[in-house]
Amino acid sequence: MRNLPERGLIVGLMLSLLMVGTLRAEDGPRIDADVVYGHKDGMALTFDVIHPAAPNGSGVLYMVSGGWYSGWTPPRNMVGMARPMLDAGITVFIVRHGSAPRYTVPEAIDDVRRAVRVVHMRAKEYGVDADRLGVTGGSAGGHLTCMLATTGDDGAPDAKDEVLRFPSRIAAAVALFPPTDLRGWTTNPPEVIGKIPALKPPLSFDAAKEADCSPLLHVSATTAPTLLIHGDKDPLVPLEHSNNLLAALKAAKVDCKLIVVEGAGHGFNAEQNKETVGPALLDWFVAHLAAKEAK
Repeated sequence: MRNLPERGLIVGLMLSLLMVGTLRAEDGPRIDADVVYGHKDGMALTFDVIHPAAPNGSGVLYMVSGGWYSGWTPPRNMVGMARPMLDAGITVFIVRHGSAPRYTVPEAIDDVRRAVRVVHMRAKEYGVDADRLGVTGGSAGGHLTCMLATTGDDGAPDAKDEVLRFPSRIAAAVALFPPTDLRGWTTNPPEVIGKIPALKPPLSFDAAKEADCSPLLHVSATTAPTLLIHGDKDPLVPLEHSNNLLAALKAAKVDCKLIVVEGAGHGFNAEQNKETVGPALLDWFVAHLAAKEAK
């Protein structure tokens, strides 16, 4: 592991995780690019909205995050990744958070929570049902996905900031090889993590916040249904992170599942994406974000 990827490859990996289709957008779907969902230090926090040709009212937020770095790419470059969901009628939100090295893990968590609240607030504008929102991402994006799944709330009705009055709850999550327990990572990280200099900035937060940033410790009966997909040869985030979270989810009687991809490391190849990861992700969202029958 002496040649583990640093910032560039970490970010690039996250942008390729779910690319089970072509990157070419061709004529492509309608895109609302660079929608501002907040500001920090004078800078905008943004997401892109990719609209399917025949929306069914459900939506999925994709966490752009690798090593808690959140890079930008032209939104049309994300259409290929989103294509299976778009074809199923799912509106896809490409969410970026305040990126390392400037911002740390707790700040990234706060940002993506805000993104979910904004989607709740503007659900009608985007043509989605706020009760039918899913979240997905890999590695750091998987960690953020699990945080949203385990710590959703109903908002603060008396908050001065209108956005904070709206829920951060989601209806389903698909997390790919997520870190689920960050205890010790700021002061005494696992050896392999410690060998990646790019991970030092996002993990340079107060150790007292490690538990707050560990989804394993926040599982409850209200946790969103969660699908975990993890390689059994992952040297960066060991399979035990997903195994431990799965056990906690089962104990809380949360609808959950773990798919172990044999031979996969920290990421999946094209065949694994096409044959296993992509179909499982889509099936989970189609099943859990389906419209509820009117009573």
